[in-house]
Order: sequence, then C-alpha cells, then structure tokens
Amino acid sequence: MRHETIARRASQGHITTPRLETPFHARIAALDTTNEWYNWAGYKAPHSVFDTELEYFAIRSTAALFDISPMVKYRINGPDAEAFLNRLTLRNVAKQAVGRVQYTAWCDDHGHVLDDGTLFRLGQSEFRLCCQERHLPWLIDSALGFEVEIREETEEIAAVALQGPTSFAVLASAGFEGVERLKPFQLAEFPHGDDSVVISRTGFTGDLGYELFAPARAALSLWDRLWLAGARHGLRAIGYDALNRARIEAGFIVANADFVTAEAALRADRERMPDEIGLDWLVDPEKPYFNGRDAILAARQKKSLKYILVGLEIEGNIPADGAIVYHRRKSECGLVTAATWSPTAKRNIAIATLRRPYGDGIKDDLWVEIYAMRELQYQKMMKRARIVPRPFIKLDRRTATPPGLF
Repeated sequence: MRHETIARRASQGHITTPRLETPFHARIAALDTTNEWYNWAGYKAPHSVFDTELEYFAIRSTAALFDISPMVKYRINGPDAEAFLNRLTLRNVAKQAVGRVQYTAWCDDHGHVLDDGTLFRLGQSEFRLCCQERHLPWLIDSALGFEVEIREETEEIAAVALQGPTSFAVLASAGFEGVERLKPFQLAEFPHGDDSVVISRTGFTGDLGYELFAPARAALSLWDRLWLAGARHGLRAIGYDALNRARIEAGFIVANADFVTAEAALRADRERMPDEIGLDWLVDPEKPYFNGRDAILAARQKKSLKYILVGLEIEGNIPADGAIVYHRRKSECGLVTAATWSPTAKRNIAIATLRRPYGDGIKDDLWVEIYAMRELQYQKMMKRARIVPRPFIKLDRRTATPPGLF
C-alpha cells in the first residue's frame, strides 16, 4: 500500500505548482508564528505573522512592514511611453510630473475595468506600472504603433510597504536623509549600500506610509536596515488580514474582491465600468482618446449604468462580509464585498455593490442579512444599514508634510 501511495503521488507531481518565495521571505518566515500562508500571484504570502489584531494595531499605533513583492510590476519606457500610457489608462498621464505617483485604472474597448493600480513616473520616458493581475499580452497588444518597451519586472524588484504613524520616524532613524520632504504620491531615490531604493509616499492603509522598491539582491539588507531602526518605534511585520481591515477603513477597493475584472469575468453581467465601482473620478474625458472612452461616455449620457459601489454603516458589531443587501427587508438589491468592525472608527462598516436605482435614487430602508455562528448553529439577523461616505476614517497625519515624529 505504501508503494502504491508513493507511486500515485509521484504521478500527480505534474499538477503541483510550488509557491515562489519573495526576496523578503527568509525574514518573514523567521518571525512567523501562525503558519498561515496563502497564494498571492504565485508567491507564498502570510495571512498573519503573529496575531492579526495586534498587527492591525501596529498599522494604526506604531508602524508595520508588509511584503508587497508579489504585486505585479511592469517597466514601461521609450519615446512613446507617455503617449502609450495616456492611450491605455483613464487619467491624463501628460499631467503627471516626473517623481510623482498616480492611482489609475484601465479598461477594455467596451469600457469595462481590466484592473486598477499605481503608475510611477521614474523619468520623462520611464514608468513603472503596479497592479493586482498580470496583463502583459494586453499591454503588448495595446502598444501596437507606439515606440515603447514593456517588460515585467516582478521577480527583479523587492517591494515592501512601511505604514503607520511612526513610519516616517523609522525611515529617518534608518538614515534616509530628505525623506521628510516627500509629499503624498511623490517618490525619490535614496542610496542603500551599493544599490539604491525608490521610496514613494504611498500605501493601502489610509495612514501615513511609504512603499520601498529595491533590487531583489538588496532585499534582506533593506529589511535589516528598517528592522534595526524600527526597534525603538514599535515596528512589526504584518500579514494580509490586518492590511485588509485597514484598507476597508480607508475605503479602498481590491480587484476580483470588490469587483470582477473584465478578463476574469465569466458572465457578461459581472463586468463593471469605472462609474460602477466608484472610479468615475479617474476618468478624464478632456484628454486624448483612451481605451473605453466612447463606451464610458455613452453610458453616462444614456444613463445606462447598472450598478453603484457604496460605503455602508451597519448596526451592531458583527461584520457583514458576503451579506445580501435588501430594500425594505424583502427586495434583494446588492451584495457586501468587504466588511469589518473598525476599531478606529468604532463602527461596523462595509463596502457594497448595489443595483441601481438602489444606492443612487433609492437610499433609505436598507438592510443586510447576516449569518452569525452561535454554539455550532447559524443565527440569521437582519440589521439596518445606511449609506455613508468613503473613506470611513480620515487621518490628518496621512497628508501632513513634513510628517510628525510620533
């Protein structure tokens, strides 16, 4: 029997895909006590490192390190790089100065969102595009007629997010001189040993924070530099679960969680236009033509948009993740895509997609259906919900320049 089992497992080896380890993995694994890992774009990433609750409070009270190396990264350069990206994305790249970061999104020709992400302008004709999903074939096809070079650099670049009120203090203690001059969505290059690190004042927590990008060979020395400097500032390593709670508080959305990307959608009614997921403010109709422009503007003119993404405040303290939203307790009108009890806002909050006119013309008498486990039995609860603005929290320290030494 034992030999049969071994033979069967050996024959199944071709379907086993090992998870890659990020350049920071050795340091995170040494700190890990929960052994809760998940697959992020083929990489091994932690749900938590030591305790999700304490990791969340590190984001809001001290500082937290989160490995973002699995985030897909594309280097785009060439004489037509600006024109190509202006054709591809919703915002006007011509208005983006060198040394600035732009949150943006891009669509197919039908105006459906393919992904959202951040665009870093590293030089006049040099950019880095960071996103959730892989899009190399789409990018190459879209570059037809443009003199531009596109390559994926995910494996080459180690990236880590340093977030929280003492994040600036950590960088200052680590010797990154001049980092105090960085304004939100600004980047600069700093020396690190024989290499350099690009630091941007960006993040996914709605708090004071930075993202650091360095060659993979410099990852461990960069981590050690931050970790040593952060010892006096409460620095902790965190996993995705803590980050997810913070991003919900900040009202940020996640591709294929809060909306289904056009490439991933299997059903036509799952695709979303920018206006249907709260990204209408990204669309610049005055700039030169871009993918999906005609479809987006036509939907606005005809008022044919079918969905709307809203923030909800829900009574009680039980998170409503995955809950169905009802109007007058009986008519299904939407779904909660992300939810949490917010320790900072002291509110039960959620992000939800509603079917118009709910959330647009009809905003009153909304309810969510929550199933809570009570002694091995689910208890159904109907809780009142009301539409509220996002972000759910707004921290002045996020935009203060120079940042405070908390």
